[in-house]
Amino acid sequence: MASVREELTCPICLSIYTDPVSLNTAEKFQTTEPVNETEVFCTYCIHSPVPATKSCLLCEASLCDAHLIVHSKSENHVLTEPTTSWGNRKYSIPKELLNEASEKKKERLRDVLQKLTTKREKTEKRVQSLQKHRRGVQEKAAGVTERLTALIRDIRKQLEDLEKRLLSDITQQQEQVLLPISELIQQLEKEKDELTRKMSHIEDLCNMTDPLTVLQEQESHRDDFCGAEKGDNEVTQRGDKQVPAGGDLDEDLNSVTLYRGLVDIVTDVKRGIFMQVTSDILLDINTANNNVIVSDDLKSVSFSRINQKRPEIPERFTFYSQVLSTRSFSSGRHYWEVQISESGVWRVGICYPSIGRSGDESGIGNNNKSWCLYSGNKHLSVTHNKIDTSLHHTSLHHYLSCDRVGILLDYEAGRLTFYELCDPIRHLYTFTVTFTEPLHAAFWVYGACVRILR
Repeated sequence: MASVREELTCPICLSIYTDPVSLNTAEKFQTTEPVNETEVFCTYCIHSPVPATKSCLLCEASLCDAHLIVHSKSENHVLTEPTTSWGNRKYSIPKELLNEASEKKKERLRDVLQKLTTKREKTEKRVQSLQKHRRGVQEKAAGVTERLTALIRDIRKQLEDLEKRLLSDITQQQEQVLLPISELIQQLEKEKDELTRKMSHIEDLCNMTDPLTVLQEQESHRDDFCGAEKGDNEVTQRGDKQVPAGGDLDEDLNSVTLYRGLVDIVTDVKRGIFMQVTSDILLDINTANNNVIVSDDLKSVSFSRINQKRPEIPERFTFYSQVLSTRSFSSGRHYWEVQISESGVWRVGICYPSIGRSGDESGIGNNNKSWCLYSGNKHLSVTHNKIDTSLHHTSLHHYLSCDRVGILLDYEAGRLTFYELCDPIRHLYTFTVTFTEPLHAAFWVYGACVRILR
């Protein structure tokens, strides 16, 4: 099957048909002999008249008997009845071939259009999804801002109320202390005035020149003289009573009032942010590996190469130097902080009580029952089920920018979040889990020390 190009090529000029016009052979190829306008000449030899024979349907070439066989050798040429006008027809077969090629290309273009349409629809859905997510984030941020602003406003009001209460208490204490002091001052002022009067009278007697008058005056004012002759003992005794017992502000009472007021405010704050600050996390000595030392207050754990020779019980870890907390969490939001030593290797996190107690998989982070933040060999990461996720965005003073880590557990939401408590506080990582058992705080140390702060 010849190509379309070959089928559309003129056998005379070997060019593609472009702008066919009505032009018979006699008009195109002039001879010296008169030309009968009704005659048609052979396209190949020009001078041979073509009787009512046949012409090529494809190119509408008029053919004599000699060239009819040559022109017909190609199987792609179809012969039909002769025509007397080469340009009047619209080349039906070329048009059919062109239409077929055009339809094929249109079909391909329709396929491309369909794919592009599908891709555009997916892109539009993605844009709509992102726009919805953006609106959700904006609405959530607005809600959080409003809630925290109201919470801080309430804290400020409670602090102002606490300040007013403390100032009122101090004023009342002051009045209670100053009242007897003021009364005593008034009494002493009267006594001072009386003493001044007596002193003046005695001075007048001392200035008299008549001895008889002086002697007589002493007898008539014996009480005044007796009071003065008693000396300093009575004055000293009375001076000791100038400040009444308990005549001072009770600063300890003020401190207790301030403390209780702040505790109440913090309690309201925790209730407002739906978070329980867990200050009663203690280490369970029964789970402690014999290569860890637990402090007397059950708040610190450190590594030791000396075996502590604790009794072998099912709860005790025997492979890794780690320990769990005594209390467990099965609901609510809980937050605690730990302080980490600058040296050594450590892991802090949570685990189910069903975690193994021996073997390599008993380490927190080495199984599907525990989640932890891990630091060692100048590498900070989070680990769960032996999958280690590196936290590249932290830099160090050894592994963290500071030595304190905050841990927030939201049991119902299934979130465990670690924070680096530098300034400003930085989010490290959040695990998202569906918890199925109670959880214990877990600690793993090697050459390091970890202390529970609150």
